[in-house]
Amino acid sequence: MIPDTTSPTKPDAPWGRWLSAVIAVAVMAAVLFAIELIDTVMDGRLDAHGIVPRSWSGLLGILWAPFLHADFAHLVGNLLPGVVLGFFVVLSGHAVAVTAVIWVTSGLGVWLISPSDSVTIGASGIVFGWLTFLIVRGAFNRDVWQVLGGIVVVFIYGGILWGALPGTAGVSWQGHLFGAIGGVLAAAVTARDKPEKPALDQGGFR
Repeated sequence: MIPDTTSPTKPDAPWGRWLSAVIAVAVMAAVLFAIELIDTVMDGRLDAHGIVPRSWSGLLGILWAPFLHADFAHLVGNLLPGVVLGFFVVLSGHAVAVTAVIWVTSGLGVWLISPSDSVTIGASGIVFGWLTFLIVRGAFNRDVWQVLGGIVVVFIYGGILWGALPGTAGVSWQGHLFGAIGGVLAAAVTARDKPEKPALDQGGFR
């Protein structure tokens, strides 16, 4: 497991972390809007670079798919929960590791089991992964406040987890499902190591 490297600093450090998180999600949103604008000017030709299942060339789509969206409505639909969840993932201190695990897990899941004639694009797999990471990380860290935070996240965004089940045509439930699985894996990988309690040995500590 990756140890928690967060260390206490000066009193105003939390405000600095919050500002950094705001800047990070703002940059993310700006980049995605810029790419979608370019794609619109190019008549959607960038969308062909999404994930093509069980195609060696389609593996590259795992890298590009989260940057690509069918239109601005698709992009905004992902960003509405994504900027909020992403903000709290950044605050966790493990945003890069968490996102990387989710990105690869979601993309490989789509590549393995999606219909062969499909091209999958969009950041929804990562959004689902961020969601499940925030829900379960408290259990892995044995942190009561994170558990309570996860319960709040369930109440606010838990309903979108239904998107991980087959149903709506044109929606990649495969990406949602494996993104959610990736979020749980990311929580396990980045969980803090807890110090062992001293064991009693014949009336003494060791």
